[in-house]
Amino acid sequence: MLAYTARRIVYVVPIVISVALVCFLLVHITPGDPLVAVLPADASQELAAQLRAAYGFDRPLPVQFGLWLLRALHGDLGNSIATGRPVLAEVMRAVGNTVTLAIAAAIIGFTMGVLLGLIAGYFRETWIDKVATSFAIAGVSVPHYWLGMLLVIIFSVQLNWLPAVGAGPSGSNSWAWDWAHLKYLVLPAITTSVIPMGIVTRTVRALTGDILSQDFVEALRAKGLHERGVFRHVIKNAAPTALAVMGLQLGYMLGGSILIETVFSWPGSGFLLNSAIFQRDLPLLQGTILILALFFVFLNLLVDIAQAAIDPRIKRG
Repeated sequence: MLAYTARRIVYVVPIVISVALVCFLLVHITPGDPLVAVLPADASQELAAQLRAAYGFDRPLPVQFGLWLLRALHGDLGNSIATGRPVLAEVMRAVGNTVTLAIAAAIIGFTMGVLLGLIAGYFRETWIDKVATSFAIAGVSVPHYWLGMLLVIIFSVQLNWLPAVGAGPSGSNSWAWDWAHLKYLVLPAITTSVIPMGIVTRTVRALTGDILSQDFVEALRAKGLHERGVFRHVIKNAAPTALAVMGLQLGYMLGGSILIETVFSWPGSGFLLNSAIFQRDLPLLQGTILILALFFVFLNLLVDIAQAAIDPRIKRG
């Protein structure tokens, strides 16, 4: 297991470097001048040249990338062009809010997905299966930003049960585990959870149905094993694939949803990324994309290790 883990960690190194290069290049090939947000309309050429030199935009791209990567390895992602604040502090504050939202959405989506998938798999081709599958298809098909606006209209505007926007009372961006803050999390968490719920439901349904149709399950039942024991075997065999799917979905949620976080004005990484794009804030844009990409890469690494721990066949392969 240690050798497998070490190999996976070694494989991550070139992936991280490639991710950093792609993040850097994607931002720089887009049209427009990043200094437009801070330069006055009547700025002279000398002032523009001084600012470009201050931010390092006057150097060749390979040099810019090397310096940016070297600073990033030391935890320095530069300063935001729009606000002047350190990018790392801005990104980590937003990522913290996104992680809170992603964990809440994962608890809702994965719990409902596994439950509906198991029920549908055990009762295939029945009305129970059709109802559970309908929920899954609806979760994948309904645009989540539209669902978010619909939930706001129903529960915030008409019923006045839950707040519509923000992450805390009086526009606070800081988080605390109390009802005053949790009620701001309910609607965005439900909205974020519908797509993972649908995907996990369909995955677990297919896995459960396939495992129940295999010969070893019939042999276990023929030997008189209680249905609870059969269920444990089903869970054990379905866990590696289901865990991989959940890991990918959690990675997507940790990446932040620009649309959902914009609808609810949730101060997460998606909302920050949206602001950086519109303000053409290159350091903030690069730092946000890099941190989110690294989250996704290392989450997949953890999922690979967890899969190997659950299923020894992966290590042998």
